[in-house]
Amino acid sequence: MSRQAKSLVQARSAYFLWGHKPATILSIIVLAALMIASSAWQAQARAVPDSFADMAEKLLPSVVDIRAIQNGQTVSDNGDQQPDMQSPFPPGSPFGDLFERFRRNNPEHQGPRRREAAGSGFIIEDNMVVTNNHVVEGADEIYVVFRDDSRQYEAEVVGRDEGVDLALLKVKTDHKMPAVKFGNSDKARIGDWVMAIGNPWGLGGSVTAGIISARGRDIDRESFTDFIQTDAPINMGNSGGPLFNMDGDVIGINTAIFSRSGGSIGLGFAIPSNQAKHVVQQLREYGHTRRGWLGVSIQSVTPDIAESMGLDKPEGALVSTVYEKSPAAAGGVEAGDVIIRFNDRVVEDSTKLRRMVAATDVGRDVPVVVWRDGEKVDLSVELGEREKVDIASLGGSDKSPGQSGGAKSEALDQLGVDVSPITPALRRQYNLSDSQKGVVITAVRPGSSADEKRLAPGMVIVGDNRGPINSVDELRQRVESAHDDGRRSVLLHVAVEGDLRFVAIRFKAEG
Repeated sequence: MSRQAKSLVQARSAYFLWGHKPATILSIIVLAALMIASSAWQAQARAVPDSFADMAEKLLPSVVDIRAIQNGQTVSDNGDQQPDMQSPFPPGSPFGDLFERFRRNNPEHQGPRRREAAGSGFIIEDNMVVTNNHVVEGADEIYVVFRDDSRQYEAEVVGRDEGVDLALLKVKTDHKMPAVKFGNSDKARIGDWVMAIGNPWGLGGSVTAGIISARGRDIDRESFTDFIQTDAPINMGNSGGPLFNMDGDVIGINTAIFSRSGGSIGLGFAIPSNQAKHVVQQLREYGHTRRGWLGVSIQSVTPDIAESMGLDKPEGALVSTVYEKSPAAAGGVEAGDVIIRFNDRVVEDSTKLRRMVAATDVGRDVPVVVWRDGEKVDLSVELGEREKVDIASLGGSDKSPGQSGGAKSEALDQLGVDVSPITPALRRQYNLSDSQKGVVITAVRPGSSADEKRLAPGMVIVGDNRGPINSVDELRQRVESAHDDGRRSVLLHVAVEGDLRFVAIRFKAEG
């Protein structure tokens, strides 16, 4: 093309852009901006993998099968020890069910039981293996099996943690084993591709893939873990195996599934690697975990409780008991406080606070913000060590004075209860301790808010969110004060068979 022709094309192109009306030019600019944004999004988004083969080939040698054996011995009626009949099938194999059925139907083979559990694990540095605690708990012998040549090595437990369900093993060999490394689970996003490797049903070295379905799953309130949910097929025997991201880093330890049949239905759950790293480090250093301890009994804030305390929304953890001589008591936390921030993080509910405290280093001074009497109060608490505390033996702090005398029951119609000072006769009737203080409930109106919240005769009102209550007159004043302040309910601190909890009771509707 000649120079003149090129100039003509360039001129016509310029006219195409600038020779139109302003509205047309604006449309072209907007279209170009959208195309640029789309290209940027596509650059950030990961493409669907063509194959997981290269990654699987690289990572498979670092994933091992775990054999955990618990030796048992039974004695026959004549006192002779019976020989144990071993299953020829791998632990967890579906064929093992057929063998077990045969063994049960043939009493001569029901000798001493040698229980064998199968699970998965993965190698980290220094020939250490990470797996689930429930895979090796109670085992007398533990073996690590490699899939490439069926090598089997004996392993010893370095440390176990029931709270997060992790165990750290040390393999007894001088042979250096191929290790994988932990990734950053906080960067894992819902929808990211993940790959799981494990020993499902005794079929070692099985690879499955899927995506992260959800984060922060609470499937066990007794656990200290917010699980990663994945739809990558996880089955029995996968426990303790790794969940990899597309960089080949471990971002989770496969631990649990939801299933009616025992097989995968796309609901698998993994311990996040960032939490696992912290636990593994402590197991290596101490042989056990060292979790932070605040020293309080807590409950979640319901909408009724939030309204009665003047909170904008039901958030935080309500302190029902402060244990004597605990870090919380030393730091100024009081029963009736709502902990709304811990260590500069928002507290969503009581379960989240429990896990936040457990994940914080022992001995650390932690900033705590509580909601008290309609105001935020800043505190600082030096955390204790949970493992050194016998929580069952602790007593709650009690700042209320003693009470004497007696009186007949009085009706609090706004709450739908009858209450009375604690007399010797009521102590005997309701089996109350000599140290119990407060106001005892003697009757509850059917259909009242107190009835709906399952208050019952014999329960003791020891205070409200403002502090201890020592008489019926004081309780009546607190109720009337809350009503006059425009509250729709009053928050009572109630002792139920020795345990303390807060209960929001709505006022009776006025008609």
